[in-house]
Amino acid sequence: MNRVLSSTLIELARMRAKTQPKTIAYRFISRAGEDETLTYAELDEKARAIAAQLTLYKGKNQRALLLYLPGLDYVAAFFGCLYAGVVAVPAYPPDPQRISRTLPRLLNIIKDSESSIIMSTSFIESMAKELFINEDQKGLIWFSTDKVKINLAAEWKDPQINENSLAFLQYTSGSTSNPRGVMLTHQNLLCNLQLIEQELPKAKHRQGVSWLPPYHDMGLIGGIMQPMQANFPVVLMSPIDFLIEPFVWLKAVSKYKATLSGGPNFAYELCLKRISPEQKKTLDLSSWIIAANGAEPIRHETMEKFSDAFAECGFNKSAFYPCYGLAEATLYVCGSSAAKTWESIDVDTKALENGLVKKPSSKQSSRKLVSSGNPLNDQEILIVDKDKKIRLKENMVGEIWYRHPSVAQGYFNQPEKNKETFGAYLANKEGPFLCTGDLGFLNNNELYITGRAKDAIIIRGRNLYPQDIEKSVEECHNNIRFGCIAAFAIEVQEHEELALVCEIKEATLVDETLAAIKNAISIDHGIRIHTIALIEAKSIAKTSSGKIQRHACKEMLKDNTLDLIKLWVINQNQKTKTSTEKTKKSSSNESKT
Repeated sequence: MNRVLSSTLIELARMRAKTQPKTIAYRFISRAGEDETLTYAELDEKARAIAAQLTLYKGKNQRALLLYLPGLDYVAAFFGCLYAGVVAVPAYPPDPQRISRTLPRLLNIIKDSESSIIMSTSFIESMAKELFINEDQKGLIWFSTDKVKINLAAEWKDPQINENSLAFLQYTSGSTSNPRGVMLTHQNLLCNLQLIEQELPKAKHRQGVSWLPPYHDMGLIGGIMQPMQANFPVVLMSPIDFLIEPFVWLKAVSKYKATLSGGPNFAYELCLKRISPEQKKTLDLSSWIIAANGAEPIRHETMEKFSDAFAECGFNKSAFYPCYGLAEATLYVCGSSAAKTWESIDVDTKALENGLVKKPSSKQSSRKLVSSGNPLNDQEILIVDKDKKIRLKENMVGEIWYRHPSVAQGYFNQPEKNKETFGAYLANKEGPFLCTGDLGFLNNNELYITGRAKDAIIIRGRNLYPQDIEKSVEECHNNIRFGCIAAFAIEVQEHEELALVCEIKEATLVDETLAAIKNAISIDHGIRIHTIALIEAKSIAKTSSGKIQRHACKEMLKDNTLDLIKLWVINQNQKTKTSTEKTKKSSSNESKT
């Protein structure tokens, strides 16, 4: 299995450079056909040169924000931080087209992490400085790593760190709250990487492909660190290239005979919608052994449809690998066994709303859930009644608590939040556990995720899951943009009501779309909807990994900052009214309807 028992990531990278200097570790490709590579020796040399320069800035134990486009410059900079004993803070560059939303998040990360250095390329630095011109840059050092002279590598000195040293701050996606910096040590990372490796198939040929953003757990740890730890090459690409043309992902899997690749559920949905029959004829997916599916609700229907649609390309249904993890656990918690086909069960939706798992009483009340796998021997996964702090039995829904050496050290500079999240104890004083904030249950030792506790919508005593409501809306009319819906609860006269923010394609179909949404919610879930905000395409709040930010959408609805096309609200007499006093933008948009 090529398991490496290194104590730090520096030891791991240097060992690879010494024993396999000419082996290509990373290849970066683009839609335009550009192709760059880094061998283990080249990466080691670049990392040492960058680290030597960082030492001149007295950066050891300081935080350095990484501001890069996806690519090999980013990979070298990240390892350069490790080699210098500098705590890397990966961050998404602000999007000029969404600057009012992306710049504040970046500034918040800089402030929260207390970063003293901003690392980037000359091009990004020149662009970013224009965006930062009205912000306080006192004490910030800008460092363009593409200007570093490679001969500085000879001046590198080992920073003398150990397994307990902080490696980097992994900022959470912010899908349910403001981003927080998760503190990960070298031990956390190597422990989690070895945990993942136990699940990887034992094969002579292993090849990775990743389009995932390298700024968060799946893309950075799963797509960049895991290949180095498990000793296999990986092909990297920009997530933007994938979103523009999903075919480039499967084309890379086919061309490089990838055995390992994956993404959130929406990635497979996007391939189903956007890859043509002609493109499919050019694909050979028979090498694909692990097609990971995680980071958001996993849909049984998606995996079945993808398997059927790409069977002609050699894709094997058993390759799907549903998994579960979170930033606070470094990355990976559990996944389906690679040795068998993934598990799923049918449950009764009404019983699930009451926290129980039962067989469906009818076809209409049935919901199919996919297992996220089972814990390994040294992992503890509990399902807990959060109020009573007691373990729940199998087939009872509760909050997922977790204990393992992979669990992070806590959030940077947030002691009170750390007690709540990383210091959870059962009523019998057993602990501490990581309180994940996710809801789920165990069935035959298989973990099933039902939703996030913070996202749960409780209406008249019923616990509803936003992803179920969003799925109903997504399928009710062609005018609704796929994957661009947020369902959440709002408080109306001391009661919770259902609200929805939804991107649409055509403003001329507003009334028809509203009717379809209301009808779908009523039929599928037996509830009324209170508020529907139809908004412009590409304007809904999402994290860097593509997750819908329901909390942010709720705040934007409250603050009247959505890019509205039309806002529909139901009054207490069951009659409808449409907002008329909105912003100039929304008034202009409404006139189109």
